[in-house]
Amino acid sequence: MGKIDIEKQDSVQIYKIRKTLEELSKKSGRGTELITVYIPKGKQLHEIIGALQQEQGTADNIKSDLTRTHVVDSLGKVVQRLKLYKKTPERGLVMFCGALPPEEGGPLGSEVVKVWEIDPPKDLNQYLYRCDDHFHVDILKDMLKDDNLIGFLAIDSKDAGWGLLHGDKIEVLSQTGSGVAGKHRQGGQSAKRFQKLREMELTYYFNRVAQTTREYFIDIYPVKGLVISGPGPTKEDFINGNYLEYRLQNNIIATIDSSYSGAEGIREAFAKSSDILGNFRLVEEKKLVEALFREINGNTGKGSYGLQEVIEFLKNNVVETLIITDNTNLNRVEGLCKRCNHLQEEIVERPDVIPKKTEYTSKPCPGCNSMEVEANEQDIVDYLELIASKTGSKLEVVSGSAEHGNMLGSLGKIGAILRYNPGHTK
Repeated sequence: MGKIDIEKQDSVQIYKIRKTLEELSKKSGRGTELITVYIPKGKQLHEIIGALQQEQGTADNIKSDLTRTHVVDSLGKVVQRLKLYKKTPERGLVMFCGALPPEEGGPLGSEVVKVWEIDPPKDLNQYLYRCDDHFHVDILKDMLKDDNLIGFLAIDSKDAGWGLLHGDKIEVLSQTGSGVAGKHRQGGQSAKRFQKLREMELTYYFNRVAQTTREYFIDIYPVKGLVISGPGPTKEDFINGNYLEYRLQNNIIATIDSSYSGAEGIREAFAKSSDILGNFRLVEEKKLVEALFREINGNTGKGSYGLQEVIEFLKNNVVETLIITDNTNLNRVEGLCKRCNHLQEEIVERPDVIPKKTEYTSKPCPGCNSMEVEANEQDIVDYLELIASKTGSKLEVVSGSAEHGNMLGSLGKIGAILRYNPGHTK
């Protein structure tokens, strides 16, 4: 059996990068003035700083006064931030910078220079500098694609099915009938001829299956591992007959006894492969959500769900593991009075962020009646991560589009496994 090596990724980091790239994809400059810099791992920062300072000199030739100012200021901001690093981060560094209008809009000249720094989730091996009317995010987006593909083949003498585990879902690719006759029950010469014919049909079927398996799992979806399942001895006959292309034969990571073959067998094999694929993110997420539901359905008092209840337990250091889907679309908005430090806060959906900030800044402070109220926003995951870091709680972001994510969605998209039953004294 082969061994699968799956690189584990931080679910919170991946969530943050996705959200940032989603935000950056919507940004556009009023001219070619948005800066993108990809710095590969191992690259000397002084070389990058020198190149960017040279670009600053070139930018002096830009005819538009405003565009020239924006480009020079943005390059200066990037250089300034790079000088804070002693060396290039282990996997490289990506920086986006540009003069952008305020979120609520504004006239020409109201732009503010903003900078984003992203640690890539994988090793960055290419250098890129662009000054354009948009940010170049495709390289980072490609890094977020899950390349830990696992192939599934569910086979018996009647039919076969192929499936693919990737990202946040298990996908049934196709299935086919075998065309092999059932076993003959009568004796004599007729039975021998029938058996020989059946063996020929089975060999032809196995070769067809092997060819399709190669097309799927080498040519189209290069997989890291192959799981073969099915009822009875057919799967072993197929494996031991060496019908598979040698790369796939060496990449078999498990054989699983199942009740079904074909499409239904794919789903059954995935359900039975949790231990084998324990490091695969989708399997890991499924285990987390199932553990939460066991606590809730078992009435242990250690399962909590619903935004306000979970936050309350989190603040009180009761939460062991907090689980939230990646599609909550929630933000915490706060209004802080500069004079008396009175704090107003509310968690709202993304479209309501600007109206809520406007509400805080346009009304006097409830504490001292001052109009010096400053409004800020924070993504719900950033907010929860900050609290969790103070209480030692673990935060996990799971896919909202997967089956287990839909299960959590039925509970308000957030839940927590608690350290103890808060209804009982410890």
